[in-house]
Amino acid sequence: MSIKNKLLGLTAVIISSFMFSAQAAELVVGGKGFTEQLILASMTEQLLTAKGYDVDRRDGMPSSVLRKAHLNKQVDLYWEYTGTSLRTFHKIKDKMTRQQAYDTVKKLDGEKGIVWLNPSKANNTYALAVRKDDPNLADIKSISDMSAMMKTGKRLVLGSSSTFPVRADGLKPLQKVYDFKFKRSDIIKMDDGLTYQALKLEKVDIAVVFSTDGRIGAFNFRILTDDKNFFPDYSMVPIISADILEKHPKVGELLNQLSEKFDDTVISNLNAQVDVEKKSIERVATEFLKKQGLI
Repeated sequence: MSIKNKLLGLTAVIISSFMFSAQAAELVVGGKGFTEQLILASMTEQLLTAKGYDVDRRDGMPSSVLRKAHLNKQVDLYWEYTGTSLRTFHKIKDKMTRQQAYDTVKKLDGEKGIVWLNPSKANNTYALAVRKDDPNLADIKSISDMSAMMKTGKRLVLGSSSTFPVRADGLKPLQKVYDFKFKRSDIIKMDDGLTYQALKLEKVDIAVVFSTDGRIGAFNFRILTDDKNFFPDYSMVPIISADILEKHPKVGELLNQLSEKFDDTVISNLNAQVDVEKKSIERVATEFLKKQGLI
């Protein structure tokens, strides 16, 4: 290759790199792959875009992948849960109050350059659900009740996500705390969202669910009381890279304004609009932001 052609090639690379840099989004919003997270990611993107920021949304990621992307600066901000950070990322199994959990992950992640902003009032923890109209489980109100029934030899089939049985806050330690055990053949693993349909259609007796999912009420399910307080608090919180917050302090203010609008009832209703009423993610996010006067 001639020197002239080499120079032309180098120039093209420089121009291409400059164009890519110029076109790069100012903020990258991340999100996980279930309904609630998709709504939050869309809502965050729309809010920040309306306030003049150039935003790139990258949602639909598994929790561990999103965490790594955030630490590697491929994602600038997203919504995380205190319980996930506490148990999954930091491997802390100690029981804590809601405030203690928040303070702990805020401190630990702060050391990694991640800022936990103001927590919402929404707590999307794991739960076990049954059908309210299931005559065989009419007297089962708590996980202890379920454990007592299983000890009599009653066979129950559990619908679970593929990850719940192996989580630090999942099935194995839950069974130890409540002193029961499902047979391996009685655990049906599936995608998170399919557990609700499986329970509704009587394919399973009990399902692992998220406590703020809108289908719980719509499908006439009953949550079993976690009477030994096994599941940690999963407060829903916007988190952002410290350097991004320093560069764009207004973003933190906007996310805090949005966070204060959420509680369990609000989030459950938003989830139901998508999963039960079949509205689009974008529509639900837009309507909420407008109703709250945020855009």
